[in-house]
Amino acid sequence: MEKYLDAFINAFEGTLNWTWKSILFEVPWYTNYFWGLVAISLFVWLLEIAFPWRKNQSIFRRDFWLDAFYMFFNFFIFAIVISGVYEVLGLLFAEFNITAKSFALIDMSNWSSGLQLFVFFIILDFVQWFTHVLLHRYKFLWNFHKVHHSVKEMGFAAHLRYHWMENVLYKPLKVFGVMILGGFEPEQAYIVHFAAIAIGHLNHANIKITWGPLKYIFNNPVMHLYHHAYHLPEGKHGVNYGISLSLWDYIFKTNYVPEDSGTIEIGFKGDDKFPQDFIGQNTYGFGKGKG
Repeated sequence: MEKYLDAFINAFEGTLNWTWKSILFEVPWYTNYFWGLVAISLFVWLLEIAFPWRKNQSIFRRDFWLDAFYMFFNFFIFAIVISGVYEVLGLLFAEFNITAKSFALIDMSNWSSGLQLFVFFIILDFVQWFTHVLLHRYKFLWNFHKVHHSVKEMGFAAHLRYHWMENVLYKPLKVFGVMILGGFEPEQAYIVHFAAIAIGHLNHANIKITWGPLKYIFNNPVMHLYHHAYHLPEGKHGVNYGISLSLWDYIFKTNYVPEDSGTIEIGFKGDDKFPQDFIGQNTYGFGKGKG
């Protein structure tokens, strides 16, 4: 038991120290996700201000500061808190000889760096797309995902407005994706992580971008706005589940973009009764009788 407690404490302290060092610019720039998030957020926000899609939407839109808090909570505070739990789980799996290479289907270690990065990006994006579908398909998961869909005015910070339970759901599946790759994460994986932040911010931003013919490959704000639409096609649990890539939606016929005015109502049925504060939103999914 002592080794598990030590592992928990060491992981917690290690993540806390790394985050603090990031704030103080004492880590390599390509692993400094704190200031990377700040820089990308400011850049996309300036684009929103300069080229607003919905002209009548305020610069400090509804729930702007709540969403800003969610960004740092989900990206850093929760990561610090949960890091010890993941370390303990790693030790428990090791007791049964389950390692990062146990389910390896692909060995990328001898591939070129560009090919490693490409395959890493594709597989992780598909795993996230599939997880996103599950969040909409099953009521128990949807009750947590409602936090993200409770946004009533879209802006870049809405990207990271989600229930902390989504971290619990996404992380193991993303780890499984890495395990498929032989437990191997490319040296340049930071490029994928920063690109995912930028694409996610843009997809939620008040900017009209379609990427032209590339819309069939990359997700975009016009497509993602309809993911948040209040009124969905009959019989659909959701549409446009893409994270960074839209191609999964086109392949599996979950794409839906009937027009591009940007004026549609977003949210979900009953969102007028959904909690408006951080605590209420993050305890909601654990209540009884939620629809």
